[in-house]
Amino acid sequence: MSELPTYRPVMQPEWIDYNGHLRDAYYGLIFSLAIDELMDKLGIDEQYRQRTHNTLYSMEMHTYFLSEIKRQDEVIVKMGIIGADKKRMHVGAALYCTRLADAAATTEFMLLHVHQGDTVKSEPFPADIHAKVDALAQLSALNPALGTASRKIQLR
Repeated sequence: MSELPTYRPVMQPEWIDYNGHLRDAYYGLIFSLAIDELMDKLGIDEQYRQRTHNTLYSMEMHTYFLSEIKRQDEVIVKMGIIGADKKRMHVGAALYCTRLADAAATTEFMLLHVHQGDTVKSEPFPADIHAKVDALAQLSALNPALGTASRKIQLR
């Protein structure tokens, strides 16, 4: 990966509230769909999930609303990995719109790699996925494009 992953949603009319702005719940939807895109880029895609019965679960999410997004705005989400260990990723993402220079919202996710068997349990990333996670974390450290964090969350 030579650049931070991005996701470009198409604004849907039902996402807009009575004031002509993106409804707060849809910021979360956009960020969640961006995580799906990130999973695909890391190799945690549909084939991987079917083959291994492993996936990512969101354990925590913090969103910081900075500017309103309007009906006509085109938006893009930039994502990076703030930290990771053998089972978890601390992901940061920023939602930009073409009308604004700075992020309109930022979010952080704590994601856990899990096996969905008879009992759902956490499981370490396989070596190839872990290598991609580490590479993206290193790239993310060089590209501080994720904006202001909502509050500090971290690996313990």
